Amino acid sequence: MRPYHRRVDDVGPAPEARHANPWRRLARRIAYENPWIRVWEDDVRRPDGRRGIYGVVHFVHRAVGVVPLDAGGRVLLVGQWRYTLDAWSWEIPEGGARPDEDPRDAVGRELAEETGYAAGQWRELVRAHLSNSVSDEDAIVWVATDLRPGAASPEGTEQIDLRWVEFDEALAMCRDGRITDAMSILGLQALALDMHGPGMAGPEHPAGGWSARD
Repeated sequence: MRPYHRRVDDVGPAPEARHANPWRRLARRIAYENPWIRVWEDDVRRPDGRRGIYGVVHFVHRAVGVVPLDAGGRVLLVGQWRYTLDAWSWEIPEGGARPDEDPRDAVGRELAEETGYAAGQWRELVRAHLSNSVSDEDAIVWVATDLRPGAASPEGTEQIDLRWVEFDEALAMCRDGRITDAMSILGLQALALDMHGPGMAGPEHPAGGWSARD
């Protein structure tokens, strides 16, 4: 059978405004669960009408990350060994926000734990779904300035190196594969669009404005 496909016209209402959900969930069971993730296996009716299964990875915590930017335009990266990849990874500071926790409070905590820094100015950069074919994980990334140093307190699962790089070098690391983490690439590129896009809004004059929360 040919894949189910509908033509989307270039004009008219946005597709999401005129499409009903073509999937139907018939049953759901928990295939695996721990304090951080839950894996569901769903019996479904597919858009082509056939029966099938769909595996969904549900993340208990929301992903949060921050691009720490100093007065000279440098970005603070954290490096650590990622167990899932069995490889070293340079990233922006990241973590998880509990369901009952303000995401901005959570990312401030992660910044302090991983780097020791606190920030006087915060601005949201981007929201994203990180792997929407298999997971419902959503993410928010901020840029933080007015940085003040302190003592880091990483978790027992984290052995972290810190590295200051020029902003353009951070973008080059995204392009050449030295940074492969999705949230890091999204956050850095979103900030680049703000800095070099319409109106040339940059860290000193951000388009969305700053919030002065510590």
